[in-house]
Amino acid sequence: MAERFSLKDALFNAETVGQLASEYAGAVPGFDADRFQAEALAGFPDRELMARLDWLADCIETQLAGDFPTMADQLEAAMPAPLDSSLKDDDFGKFIHAVPGILAVRHGLEDHRDRAMELLYRATQRFSMEFYIRPFLNRWTEATLADLDTWAVDQNYHVRRLVSEGTRPKLPWAKAVTLTPDQTLPLLDRLQGDPTRYVTRSVANHLNDLSKTHDDLVLGRLSAWQAKATQTPKELDWMTRHALRTLIKQGHPGAMTALGFDGEVPVSVALDIETPQVAMGEALCFSCRVAAEVDLPLLVDYRITFARPGGKQAAKVFKLKQGRSTPAKPFEVRKVHKLKGDATTFTLHPGTHLITVQVNGVDRAQASFELG
Repeated sequence: MAERFSLKDALFNAETVGQLASEYAGAVPGFDADRFQAEALAGFPDRELMARLDWLADCIETQLAGDFPTMADQLEAAMPAPLDSSLKDDDFGKFIHAVPGILAVRHGLEDHRDRAMELLYRATQRFSMEFYIRPFLNRWTEATLADLDTWAVDQNYHVRRLVSEGTRPKLPWAKAVTLTPDQTLPLLDRLQGDPTRYVTRSVANHLNDLSKTHDDLVLGRLSAWQAKATQTPKELDWMTRHALRTLIKQGHPGAMTALGFDGEVPVSVALDIETPQVAMGEALCFSCRVAAEVDLPLLVDYRITFARPGGKQAAKVFKLKQGRSTPAKPFEVRKVHKLKGDATTFTLHPGTHLITVQVNGVDRAQASFELG
């Protein structure tokens, strides 16, 4: 919780709210910057990160026009300059600039769809509108998909990214969208050859979401893109690995084959647990040696099966190393895995734990260790 608290305070503080106040005061006649700043800051302590965005919109909305077309004009007038369109990645924008998206959904969704979409188009060039395009996809599916089809070839890469990110099946923190792969994959077909990593990462993340329910469909699409050859081989290889990461952790044979790893070739794996007794907060140390009779590319992961209360278990897969094994030179790797007793995302419990080494998607060796 401490990490999350520091994040929300870093995103929403007197400096960032002051910036927002100046933008609106400079664009909306009569906007009281001091009043807005005092109201916004007073409401932050009792609100979590995403709730603070809604609160900012609440405080701004009271000083804007009541009719949405005029409100949209005011929101656009207050926008800062667009993000640098010459960059290629990691230019997400500032959370404080989500306000136009929130108000577009509140006041434009039902009666002013076209004007609201224009607002989202401009706003996403300052801060991603991935959360706020989704209500429009659910309410006006065909019309919004038609807009996204046009946006997929927009000159601004933030607009192009929104086409993929906003339609993701499992977008973190976001509301669900009622879309099928038949509706979204044609959009990804248009985006997969994009020259900007910010876009292709979103495409790969979209496919990774989809792989959890439509594995064969994802593998088929990646194969088709490879045959189409509109993306550079290096970038498509990166996209493929990123898109298949969940299937790879599951040892999915088709995903392994797509990345050039053969799970059927015989190998021998020696697993050595150096720390069979591990205290909470200390590290599990182990090494493994993979020998093969042929020259073999390897993807080696490991899975820890954690002891849970009541005799239950929970397993998590971790990346280990990628390499090769040859008859003359076996593959060897050593790992130190810290077992944090105070982690906020996954609570550890004492007891017998299992470690399984997975080679090219196939479980090859297993051993136990005690956590106390």
